[in-house]
Amino acid sequence: MDIQLKRGLLDICVLAAIREQDSYGYKIIKDMKPYIELSESTLYTILKRLEAADMLTVRTAEHEGRLRKYYRITAGGISRIEEFKKDWKEIVSIYNFVTKEDADND
Repeated sequence: MDIQLKRGLLDICVLAAIREQDSYGYKIIKDMKPYIELSESTLYTILKRLEAADMLTVRTAEHEGRLRKYYRITAGGISRIEEFKKDWKEIVSIYNFVTKEDADND
């Protein structure tokens, strides 16, 4: 898969994982696991990129005597998800065009 496409899809997946409520690294990975495997190092790279792009914010809170970073989606992150949903329709259309010949040959 094209690295830029995969990168964009992973960004959207992380945003979707925190859309409903604030979350932290381990929980994000756990919530995404039924859909996609994601390493901690990859997740934290994505989280830093999304924070730099103002698509999420970070706060630190104590949990069981340790500091934990919680991530919250911003209006920019919500907008990015909405853009993706519109773009997805075009991607599906392209996929259908590309695989049309395969379907005709079955």
